[in-house]
Amino acid sequence: MKGWSWTDGTLRLAAVRFVMMAHKNKVYPSLNSAVADVPDGASIMFGGFGGAGFPNNLIQALARQGAKNLRVISNNCGTGEGELGILFKNRQIRSVVAAFPGPGAKYFQEQFDAGEIDLELVPQGILCERMRAYGAGIPAFYSPVGVETDVARGKEERTFRGKRHILEEALGADYAFIRAYRADRLGNLVYREAARNFNPVMATAAATTIVEVEQIVEVGALDPEAIVTPSVFVDRIVQAKGQRFV
Repeated sequence: MKGWSWTDGTLRLAAVRFVMMAHKNKVYPSLNSAVADVPDGASIMFGGFGGAGFPNNLIQALARQGAKNLRVISNNCGTGEGELGILFKNRQIRSVVAAFPGPGAKYFQEQFDAGEIDLELVPQGILCERMRAYGAGIPAFYSPVGVETDVARGKEERTFRGKRHILEEALGADYAFIRAYRADRLGNLVYREAARNFNPVMATAAATTIVEVEQIVEVGALDPEAIVTPSVFVDRIVQAKGQRFV
């Protein structure tokens, strides 16, 4: 860059930080250790859609860890005791932002009907865009989706090109629990087909991203063209090969 040199203190500091980040050990020895410090009241994004790409092993580890009053962001609210169902069963969740709670979300439905859980229902595309905006540093955006529905209640409205829009705020979280197929030791991620879904966008929208993977490979073993989530968005990696619920 014109005007900079490697003798400049700011540039040297940036280079040191980059090297430290690249050499940080992101691989955790167990699922339990990867979630051990999640505090009560944390906000957590959970990847997954239609049974694919859910970080089920991390969810089970969090159920064992026992953090309470969690604020959850997920496409759905579990299926029976699977996926997020175990956290609702344990009454670890205080509120949820979701696009499709789902007819199989037994424990969520019971607690919601009893007024024990707060729900923010968000159109699925808007849910994705709110997270993408957060990751891109965009604080809010206008959308025509949901105008004149309950979704618009309490939101600012403006008209653009003769069409009404409502203001949607970007959506971030303390943690993202996601699932990928392969990771290298730096945290570059490759997904498997439909299991990609919400996982990549959530990785960009959380302060700490924890990923469970089937395979961990050495740096350089992944095809760069196949990497979807760059290592800069990943903080912790844990292998859960062949495990569904443990």
